[in-house]
Amino acid sequence: MIKKILVANRGEIAIRVMRSCKEMGIKTVAVYSEADRTSRHVFYADEACCIGPAPSKESYLVIDRIIEAAKRFGADAIHPGYGFLSESAEFVRRCEAENIIFIGPSAEAMIKMGDKISARQTMIEAGVPVVPGTQENMENLEQVKSVIASIGLPVMLKASAGGGGKGMRLIRQESEIENAFNTAKSEAMSSFGDETVYIEKYIESPHHIEFQILGDKHGNIIHLCERECSVQRRHQKIVEESPSPLMTDALRKEMGEKAVAAAAAVNYVGAGTIEFLVDDNHNYYFLEMNTRLQVEHPITEEVLGIDLVKEQIHVANGAPLRLKQSDVVQRGHAIECRICAEDSENNFMPCPGVIKQLTDPLGIGTRVDSYVYEGYEIPMHYDPMIGKLIVWAVTREYAIERMRRTLFEYKITGIKTNISYLRKIMDTPDFVQGNYNTHFIEKNSETLLKTQYEVSKDEDEDVAIIAAYMDYLVNLEENAPKTADNLPISRWREFGKRNGMVRI
Repeated sequence: MIKKILVANRGEIAIRVMRSCKEMGIKTVAVYSEADRTSRHVFYADEACCIGPAPSKESYLVIDRIIEAAKRFGADAIHPGYGFLSESAEFVRRCEAENIIFIGPSAEAMIKMGDKISARQTMIEAGVPVVPGTQENMENLEQVKSVIASIGLPVMLKASAGGGGKGMRLIRQESEIENAFNTAKSEAMSSFGDETVYIEKYIESPHHIEFQILGDKHGNIIHLCERECSVQRRHQKIVEESPSPLMTDALRKEMGEKAVAAAAAVNYVGAGTIEFLVDDNHNYYFLEMNTRLQVEHPITEEVLGIDLVKEQIHVANGAPLRLKQSDVVQRGHAIECRICAEDSENNFMPCPGVIKQLTDPLGIGTRVDSYVYEGYEIPMHYDPMIGKLIVWAVTREYAIERMRRTLFEYKITGIKTNISYLRKIMDTPDFVQGNYNTHFIEKNSETLLKTQYEVSKDEDEDVAIIAAYMDYLVNLEENAPKTADNLPISRWREFGKRNGMVRI
């Protein structure tokens, strides 16, 4: 059984993993770069180890240093979190070679699902619908034009090793083909070291819906229902919710079964996610598989009452799944907002700096997964996401109301954040009505930009309240009764004197 886990990550996900470990009585080891010495995940762990300078390629991405730290501190297992080495087949193999349990899928499953072309072919063989397109590398311009002639425009050129929108180009007109092809190949090479690109038919106005799956080493695989992730900016998710407003019971059952088939095709073990594009007519197509825990996993945990990290550790120990498909029942509605240190008024530029004041929202159905605190300096070297705000309520309507309230309570000063932008999303009619797709941000951009003015008003009100309170304190001190030596009298003592309780 696993007794000590090294968490090969930083920030909120490192703490998230450690919390489950603490509940399970498992010791934890944090790793940190020189820029993360004061990060909360370092203090939260039982032990901690510095693994190098701030740049991730010199610390969090250096396999040798993480393996060395695990061996030095006697960790039985490594949890990779998300990002960094979480989908590195080489890292998995190194763990196996060092007799350290990797909490995640096999290297073979990662390789098969990490390459988009290979994944498409695997899904076709498993009977999972894929977007019409190619299963081979587009080597030259003539090849691209030939494919487009057969399936028609618009199409997407995608990097086979890609993700996060990199190496991806939309082609709507023939005049765009050459530039898009050259740019996609160049970006694929610079971002992933692999210039392989393929073509998919472009699905107009799709929904981005994903299914969480869990698998064990005994061949058992179940799905944990869906998450709606269509609120995206530049292909990066901002707000997620579960269940999806688009979903029906029949569609959930059908897509869930396809997700299980997709995972079974690669003998998947652990927590993973099958992502789909879904059109308004409920036609759905496999998009990709993420072979790790995802940022938005808490909303699944909230609607199902399941700790996904505990389940990951459980199956990594070799135990069978503790749940059957019939045990999975959604209850209520959950929404997650990603809190980022960025300036939404300035093209969402990252805003590292010192947090001067922080007030986390509290109350029923409220969860904050974060790692920052007052006085903490957010380093400039990593992703600007500093936390996640998750709410749960009995209905979607109540969940939106709760998210509005908690975003109002969430106060962070000293840096700029996207909290006001998120508040505006919660007020947008399309979102409130559940009538949105992946073009939501683009469609509502004018409305969302108005946020900045309203936020300024809110911030002005905050400043006015703080100024008024400071003025009150100053007046209180200036007008306080003075003793003979001009020292203020304690108001408690003054009260006691009046009531004969204290002798002065």
